[in-house]
Amino acid sequence: MSRTRLNLFIEPEHARRLDQLAAMKGVSKSSIVAVALTSWLSPDAGDQREAAIAKRLDRLSRQFEKLERDQTILIEALALYVRYVLTVSTPVPEAHQEAARAQGRARYAQFVEQLGRHLMRGHSLIKDVHEEIQPDPDAFVAGADAGDAAGEAS
Repeated sequence: MSRTRLNLFIEPEHARRLDQLAAMKGVSKSSIVAVALTSWLSPDAGDQREAAIAKRLDRLSRQFEKLERDQTILIEALALYVRYVLTVSTPVPEAHQEAARAQGRARYAQFVEQLGRHLMRGHSLIKDVHEEIQPDPDAFVAGADAGDAAGEAS
């Protein structure tokens, strides 16, 4: 295949990046430029870029919708909890309100500290609770085996 020699002027930063890429990939700078030109001049290149962008946007949209759904669930759960607490809490007598406020501030500070420690460890309370209440599948197998053995002994 014959080639045409071109003398091009490019920005120094582009030249540096081209040198790095050629060294990293172990190919010539000419081959990198040829591939880039082929991609740029290809009639399908725009369609391929558009398809790739559309695919990524679709994925981001799905992730955003999931986050939005999860946030809505959390807000509703918090609202239900707050309504429950406010419903079952007895009013604090006027004489005890200052002490109750002080205790509330102390409890809130303790809550924030505990939340900070929990987040620093990278744990999820929901995951921890789910693991606590999730039955161990092996326990069912062991229980079934024991039940079978008891049934066979009768």
